Amino acid sequence: MATNYGQSYGFGGDTDARPHRLPAALRAPFEGRAWRELTYVLLGLPVGIALFTYAVTMVSLGAGLLVTFLGVPVLAGALAGCRAVGAVERARARALLGLDVAAPEPLRARKAGAMGWIGAVLKSGASWRALLYAVVQFPWSVFSFVVGLTFFTTGWSMLTYPLWFWVFPAYAGQDGIQLYGDETHHVYLDNPFEITLTALIGLLITLVTPWIVRALTTVDRLMVHGLLGPSRLATRVVELESDRGVVVDTAAADLRRIERDLHDGAQARLVNLAMDLGLAKEKLLEDPEAAARMVDEAHGEVKTALQELRDLARGIHPAVLTDRGLDAALSSVASRCAVPVRVEVDLVERPASAIEGIAYFTVSELLQNISKHARATSATVDVWRSADRLLLQVVDDGVGGADTTAGSGLAGLAERLDAVDGILVVDSPAGGPTRITAELPWRAGAIR
Repeated sequence: MATNYGQSYGFGGDTDARPHRLPAALRAPFEGRAWRELTYVLLGLPVGIALFTYAVTMVSLGAGLLVTFLGVPVLAGALAGCRAVGAVERARARALLGLDVAAPEPLRARKAGAMGWIGAVLKSGASWRALLYAVVQFPWSVFSFVVGLTFFTTGWSMLTYPLWFWVFPAYAGQDGIQLYGDETHHVYLDNPFEITLTALIGLLITLVTPWIVRALTTVDRLMVHGLLGPSRLATRVVELESDRGVVVDTAAADLRRIERDLHDGAQARLVNLAMDLGLAKEKLLEDPEAAARMVDEAHGEVKTALQELRDLARGIHPAVLTDRGLDAALSSVASRCAVPVRVEVDLVERPASAIEGIAYFTVSELLQNISKHARATSATVDVWRSADRLLLQVVDDGVGGADTTAGSGLAGLAERLDAVDGILVVDSPAGGPTRITAELPWRAGAIR
């Protein structure tokens, strides 16, 4: 989902890297954001009236016709109209509030034709949320319109009162704005002190108005985001589908790597070994010394093949990790790194085996990157637990410049961690040092 929460809920907005001479409280009434938000509030009332009228009329018509076969399609049409209006409201919020909310999940009809579409509309939670928005937006738009317009007009009218107070004695037959009046007494704002005080109060109201309007639009942001955007469940389903694709692709790539390593390494070596032993067998009677040399060479090949198979098995899942945990397994990986590595594992208990395996291979790949690309002289690996998360940090004093751009090994690693709700953070300025932090859920049950 592409929602900027800093802007969505009023904590951000128009950003400008240039320093401002005036504080935000003084310049707010003159910023474009304040005028856009006021425009949104003022447009909210006519939009709310139209939405409420449409929703109540169409739903009432559909409910009244439910006794006939026309009620269901009319109700489905009403909900479809609310979904279309939701798209317009998301566009209005995007243009005036800077709120970018993704469209809700599309309709998924189980059957083809009109009946399938009607069933999909009626079963879609997004359709009913759009209807709820059309209903609740109206009373809120009335309130926000009245409050926003009252503060805006009152503030600017009082602020500019010194410019137009002469209208009263010239055309209204009174000395100024009347504060109080009965049959015997009348109080007007007509002397310089009162006129100045009125303008100062107007200035205060004018300065406060943008923040009041911003608070009002915060509620609009919440309604648009919560009722017209995708549901948390739908968003999570999309994330899981994406993560499942990453897991499947990763598993397929691992299988291809294992097959390639077996084919090009141990399998080819064992084939050559079988051929050499066959030749040695043929020469055993003719030339025992040559046969002995061939058997001795074959013995060396067997040792090499066994080492390759051990390395391959270690790459699949090392026995030391299963038997002794992360501390011993990471120490073993660090001992094979091209630079000295200090390993510090601060864990009272072991995480879930799947998470433990991901943590091991994450550190292994990062240390391989250090050996190949970092040109470092030393590195450190720290592992610890924070609440229900497992944290890993690998630091080296190399040349830096590591990033997670598409196609790099770090990008693939970040995708693997994301598949289990993990996070990879890379801090690697040019010239170093490089600090890479990975965060994983502690146990499978902790995966959100």
